[in-house]
Amino acid sequence: MAESVRQMSALMRKEFLLEWRQRYALNGMLLYIVGAVFVCYLSFNARRGQLTPIVWNTLFWIILLFTAINAIAKSFVQERVGRQLYYYTLASPQQIILSKILYNTVLMLALALLGFSVYAFVLGNPVDDIPLYILTLILGAIGFAASLTLVSGIASKAENPATLMAVLSFPIILPLLLMLLKISKNALDGLDRSVSWKEIGTVLAIDAIVLTLSWLLFPFLWRS
Repeated sequence: MAESVRQMSALMRKEFLLEWRQRYALNGMLLYIVGAVFVCYLSFNARRGQLTPIVWNTLFWIILLFTAINAIAKSFVQERVGRQLYYYTLASPQQIILSKILYNTVLMLALALLGFSVYAFVLGNPVDDIPLYILTLILGAIGFAASLTLVSGIASKAENPATLMAVLSFPIILPLLLMLLKISKNALDGLDRSVSWKEIGTVLAIDAIVLTLSWLLFPFLWRS
């Protein structure tokens, strides 16, 4: 168990080092968030009254979704065949997929919190229940990271990974996104938290199912 944790820590450290060396990718994601928020600000600045809380919430999750796709799509696509073969001799497939999911979760959570801060600062913050909204961001980061990492691994085996990833991720991300929108809307309106327990349970179930599928199916994908 200790050896497995040590190997996963080394794999996550490798992901952080690669991201730090290729800072243009991280800078590009940050620029995308700030640029998208600024475009929303310019679009609704002349007519502030039209930016209702529902529109505010929907726009934010659309920005977050495309940020997640841009951030996580490269998880396996950027790995060369020789490097993958080297990983195959060092660690188990489960350790590789879990380390990538954990890294993408940390990255996605950082981007989500940063995006929420910038978005709320520029366009105002109509959220009544901030802790519940932050919980929604955490659940969304885990769900996006787990789903898109697995789909990235599948798409990397095809000739056109970008198209295949868009096709495969849609049926997985859509129900997750609908639940996240409903929970965040409840937090926006300041409703009692008991109203959101069912949706939170559904999101947790989706996250658990995707993580279990990643654990069970990725070894077969990795050996191919």
